[in-house]
Amino acid sequence: MKTAAIVGIGLIGGSLALALKRLGLADRVWGVESSEQHAARALELGLVDEIVSLDKASTEARLIAVATPVDTVPTIVTKLLNKASADQVIIDVGSTKQELCELVSMHRQRGRFVATHPMWGTEHSGPEAAQKEAFAGRAVVVCERERSDADAVELVEEMYRALGMKLIYMGAEEHDLHTAYVSHISHITSFALALTVLEKEREEEHIFDLAGGGFESTVRLAKSSADTWIPILLENKYNVLDVLREHIHQLQILRRMIERDDKQGLRESMNKANTIKRILKTTSIN
Repeated sequence: MKTAAIVGIGLIGGSLALALKRLGLADRVWGVESSEQHAARALELGLVDEIVSLDKASTEARLIAVATPVDTVPTIVTKLLNKASADQVIIDVGSTKQELCELVSMHRQRGRFVATHPMWGTEHSGPEAAQKEAFAGRAVVVCERERSDADAVELVEEMYRALGMKLIYMGAEEHDLHTAYVSHISHITSFALALTVLEKEREEEHIFDLAGGGFESTVRLAKSSADTWIPILLENKYNVLDVLREHIHQLQILRRMIERDDKQGLRESMNKANTIKRILKTTSIN
């Protein structure tokens, strides 16, 4: 394609821009960025060739990828669809899909939009967080494939395959349910654990001196941006609340076992938990 535009040049958007440039999938990669600081940094890092307005991107770019916080995506996608040409393709890369897909479902240009979610990320944000080869070996979910025009789907599928990604197809509702289980609850747990330790640190001043690799890996996600994760959790609140209730229930079970010195119960629970290794070996969704 001649020109691709990335709206929102942070972790995902910046990494996608790098991939498009590195693999030669676009002759030019434009950035659309509301933060002047991020825009300047994206140019300095060579993530994009030029910073342009959303209006210019909407009229001249063949592919437009929306990589902004999920609560802003529906408005931006709608604006882009209002001006979309017959050969233009618009995608999003956000972590929630049901509300977005419902809002654009009746748009006359719905076929030019492909809802996608690359299942990759880190706890970092901003243009500096962008990584080369970020998506290789990961899964990407395409939602409501049948609602998008065949040529739009083909272009997006070819792009993700060139990035080395495995394509998975889901409905929007199904996607939001599963991401609550495998992604969103992980972040809540990490935030909660970090808050717990910060609270206890008032009494145990050396707790961080003693923290090892297990602690660091468990709270890694607590460093994630609130601007990114508050919209995700609120957009997917009912699925998140459902899995959170189960998570709290499991914690209560473990607490009761510890209170009762129930070695056998703890062993059975931990052995059952160990079986997650088998699942993780057969999927690249993180």
